[in-house]
Amino acid sequence: MNTEAKANFELGVYTFGNTPRTADAAYGATAQAIRNALEAVRLAEDVGLDFFGFGEHHTRSMPVSSPTSLVIAAAASTRRIKLGATVSVLSTDEPIRVFQQLATAAAIAPGRIEVVAGRGSSAITFSMFDLDERDYDMLFSSKLDLLLALNSQERVTWNGPHRRRPLEDMLVVPRPEQPLRIWLGTGGSPESVLRAAKLGVPMFLGILSGTPEHWAQYGRGYRQAWAAAGHGGQPADIAVAVHGFIGENDREARATYLAHELRTFETGSAEIGRPMRAPAGREMDLERGMVFAGGPDEVAARILNLHKLLGHSRQILQMDVGGMPHQTFLRSIELLGREVLPRIRNEFEA
Repeated sequence: MNTEAKANFELGVYTFGNTPRTADAAYGATAQAIRNALEAVRLAEDVGLDFFGFGEHHTRSMPVSSPTSLVIAAAASTRRIKLGATVSVLSTDEPIRVFQQLATAAAIAPGRIEVVAGRGSSAITFSMFDLDERDYDMLFSSKLDLLLALNSQERVTWNGPHRRRPLEDMLVVPRPEQPLRIWLGTGGSPESVLRAAKLGVPMFLGILSGTPEHWAQYGRGYRQAWAAAGHGGQPADIAVAVHGFIGENDREARATYLAHELRTFETGSAEIGRPMRAPAGREMDLERGMVFAGGPDEVAARILNLHKLLGHSRQILQMDVGGMPHQTFLRSIELLGREVLPRIRNEFEA
């Protein structure tokens, strides 16, 4: 087990926004989803959680399309909790602007701002921002390289395939007082795992299904590649983003979560051009897989079991799926911070 990860283990929440539904199941206001997300991060801080992340989607059901904007707003309304874009779809964004926006947030909340750079899980942003999906990997690789360069130096001289003109001693401000923490986000692509290790950046796994034993293989592969890349004694940090929900007991939590997740698969996935059904045997994922829905004891035990296998340093849960009522989501955050987190920390201390 990764002893350092055990000592510094962090628990948190992430959201893509969750547009409320009306009594007849129609969509409410996407603006309300943004306000709800900011209320959720304030509660997450109040109940002692370590991290809150804002993901990126561009759909009516999940309208957080500018996660860096939400990070800035949350930075101004919190005092302790770490904040990040999880993920920022870097392939179709401008890395200089991403860096400047997060550096602005870091000026407001020093030492609390991070970013998970990802390629994205759908093609919707390529047409939206007039980019060619055939350049998928080139755009991400080039823009990630630039983002890392921006984070390491105030004046940047850089050239890469996604730009028509090179940067020549370009001043990029504001500057964070300490470098931003930049993670590489991946859904499990072996190429991305190796890329994170070679670049010497921490790896953020976005997981929808599978088993703890399956994902433990990615942890071993990442750490082996990290050692082979010669990073010495630096920690090879792994974080995990999963679906989950905390209820008063296992039965009620699973029933509540499954009902709303089913709506996400049926409608939310279609919005991003990838209509799909809920994976077969989803109930088994809740019991032994990578969906962490249940009462506080059950969820704490399963997080501890995953940590034993993977040695990750952070786990965050997306709980507000499929138009889940906002108060239900807030109660789940409260249980995660006040019931699940103390159980995990008590176990580590013991």
